[in-house]
Amino acid sequence: MMIHEKYYELQKKQDELLRRKNEKSDFYNGIYDRYVNPVLTRDHLPILWQYDINKETNPYFQERLGINAVMNSGAIYLNGKYYLVARIEGNDRKSFFGVAESDNGVDGFRFWDYPILLEDVCPEETNVYDMRLTQHEDGWIYGVFCSESKDTSTSDLSAAVAAAGIVRTKDLKTWERLDNLKTLRSPQQRNVVLHPEFVDGKYAFYTRPMDDFIETGSGGGVGFGLCEDITHAVIDEERMTSLRKYHTITEAKNGAGAPPIKTEKGWIHIAHGVRNTAAGLRYVIYAFATDLKDPARVIAEPSGLLIGPRGQERVGDVSNVVFTNGAVVNEKGEVYIYYASSDTRLHVAVTDLGRLTDYVFNTPADPGRSVLCVQQRCDLIRKNLELLGK
Repeated sequence: MMIHEKYYELQKKQDELLRRKNEKSDFYNGIYDRYVNPVLTRDHLPILWQYDINKETNPYFQERLGINAVMNSGAIYLNGKYYLVARIEGNDRKSFFGVAESDNGVDGFRFWDYPILLEDVCPEETNVYDMRLTQHEDGWIYGVFCSESKDTSTSDLSAAVAAAGIVRTKDLKTWERLDNLKTLRSPQQRNVVLHPEFVDGKYAFYTRPMDDFIETGSGGGVGFGLCEDITHAVIDEERMTSLRKYHTITEAKNGAGAPPIKTEKGWIHIAHGVRNTAAGLRYVIYAFATDLKDPARVIAEPSGLLIGPRGQERVGDVSNVVFTNGAVVNEKGEVYIYYASSDTRLHVAVTDLGRLTDYVFNTPADPGRSVLCVQQRCDLIRKNLELLGK
């Protein structure tokens, strides 16, 4: 057997990419720093995952199992390192998970040798994606992801059924598959996040009640529910937390993103909101906070978006989209928000607990009507002009 010489050429090029240092962009809003380069793209995927490097069996060095995109990554900070469990979409449209590791959280992410091979316990399951990672106080790291199956009640080949799959691990290497979450009052679930602490002695989930795979229907926003046994998780009742609202960034739908971040003032949630436009759905990222003792009760909801797609982020497989399902806090109190753009690549925005808390609790809420929004802005201008002596 002989290794194809093209392999060494591609590997050298990829090594240069992986060694490339990332820098803060000139974007400024005082809330977070955006970085210039994506932290993960399809070019970061190991060549061995895509090519047969044997010259005898692949003389033209053709891509055998291509990668289309790398996006929506769960994130966790362990033992001084940053880990992403990325959604990797093959050219065949099937998604799967792979672990990428970095020393500093903004560049140098390298995938482990193998992707995650989940236990095959759901014969009807066709696709898996968008894993949220929660380091729970029970000692396990849980991954909650979308488990997608064909909707057999219709002949429409695009119709699907979404459920929340659950796995757990101690080392990100060995994963135990648990039963899918069951919500007795919601036909489908997507964007489900596990709360990191017990609530009233029970496991707590942020859910998104849905009537079907795409449309939320009667679903009013981000839900909250409790269950006794996470190995056979069943939620009877879902309370609503962050609600969908007319003529806002959450008008069409919204969903939980990263597991909530605990601060002295409350749990900070980084979520996504969706509205309709003439060009299709526009996804943005927003933040809100819930009460420390009652994590279902919203206590702060700053107006508008936290992160929106800008520049090249607007271009991709599903344009005009940013989406997050991973954020970490390190021992310095720095917050790394990992977000995908246009279902194609993954970026990072970095802030800290002080700045993020200030934003969430001191940014005014949306008053709901244009005339009131203008009055709100005029009040800010008047205050600033007075300070300037004008």
